[in-house]
Amino acid sequence: MKLNRRKFIKRTLIALATVEAFFLLRGSVNKVDTSSGTTELFNAGKATAFDKNKLYPFLTGQFFLKRFEDGGFLAMSFKCTHLGCVVNTNSKTGGFNCPCHASQFNKFGEVLSAPATRPLDYFPITIEKGELLIDTRKPIRRSSFNKSQLTYL
Repeated sequence: MKLNRRKFIKRTLIALATVEAFFLLRGSVNKVDTSSGTTELFNAGKATAFDKNKLYPFLTGQFFLKRFEDGGFLAMSFKCTHLGCVVNTNSKTGGFNCPCHASQFNKFGEVLSAPATRPLDYFPITIEKGELLIDTRKPIRRSSFNKSQLTYL
């Protein structure tokens, strides 16, 4: 079988189109969400492992986990609500400071000094089998702190 130039180009184009179609179909199949939802939650560990009135930073989850005196948990974002800089803890006040523009937050994440205009975002917490599961995909904006934002055992 002799293959002339025209047939060679035609077959090459068909082969490339087939490969392209395969990757397009494969890519569209992978975009279907097959997760159950609980696998993408950040597991912070056993709820009983956290002492009251202490703050725990989770670098990989990019949040602070605070357990208050009454046992309530609050997971607050690392990001300042002004321009998104990473806030630092303030050991003297128990709150947070933004190193970029000097915003200050109290231990509940509420604004003490500008330029930030709203409290740190927080993440929903669920407790399953004694484990704290934080949904870091859904930061929740708030205008102030209220007790309903805390999660209890």
